[in-house]
Amino acid sequence: MHRMRRRRGGDSAAYEARTRDIVVRVFPAYAAEESSPEQGLYLWSYTVEIENHGDETVTLIARRWTITDAFNRVNEVEGSGVVGEQPELKPREAFRYVSNCPLPTPSGAMRGSYQMVNDAGELFDVEIPEFSLHLPGAAMRMH
Repeated sequence: MHRMRRRRGGDSAAYEARTRDIVVRVFPAYAAEESSPEQGLYLWSYTVEIENHGDETVTLIARRWTITDAFNRVNEVEGSGVVGEQPELKPREAFRYVSNCPLPTPSGAMRGSYQMVNDAGELFDVEIPEFSLHLPGAAMRMH
């Protein structure tokens, strides 16, 4: 279901999921310069690409994230749109944005979904693939 690929010229993995001709790709990266491990802050940046491979126009109206840290503590985040926008994607259009996630541990994971609506007013959820936030050398405690 999930395909992992290496990004061109980079060493971070891409995570990909496809729902109803909507492809969501995520590229996570550790933001070392903005993190403070001694204060329990590990900041992760992630780039999301959303591509409409279908033949209908869709609009992203809401998001839902499940964020899990290394101690299996779960944080649920919901909101409208992404980065203050509710992007409309016509057939063969793509939308890309960058956001971030602070974690209290050096490893964790994120997954989620986008709520979309098509021109007919039909609501449907699009999967955001689960992706790992894991510092090399960090002890992974997820069960």
